[in-house]
Amino acid sequence: MDIIYEIRRRHSVQKQSISAIAREMGLSRPTVRKHLNTVEQPKYQRLLTVSPRLDEYKDQLTSWLEEESKLPRSRRRTAQRLFEGLQELGYGGAYDSIQRFVKQWKSSAHGPKITEAFIPLVFLPADACQFDWSQEQVEIGVGALKS
Repeated sequence: MDIIYEIRRRHSVQKQSISAIAREMGLSRPTVRKHLNTVEQPKYQRLLTVSPRLDEYKDQLTSWLEEESKLPRSRRRTAQRLFEGLQELGYGGAYDSIQRFVKQWKSSAHGPKITEAFIPLVFLPADACQFDWSQEQVEIGVGALKS
């Protein structure tokens, strides 16, 4: 999103042309034009998840994941170990299909955990201001040394 802000700033504030912005930022002119017209940040979304080879092994993989979810974390198999186990059963697909399936299963079966909470501190320019220092004057021992 920073690139989009920079492109818009150069175009509207500095009055640079699309060609000049593209040349200075190392982007193509159609990319600069696209970012000038976007309303929100572009997100990549896979149109079709292709994993036809995994379909016949999904039940086995799900049962493994359910069994191992009861074990301590240190005794659970990683996605790589699950992939190797499926290969022994004849799976000929890719490792990343297993990774996606395991990730999807974990998020749907268990949901977000408290330890996984994340609140990003992202502010627009001039929206927030933080200071990590201060200067204080303190009088120590005043009135304590009366005899």
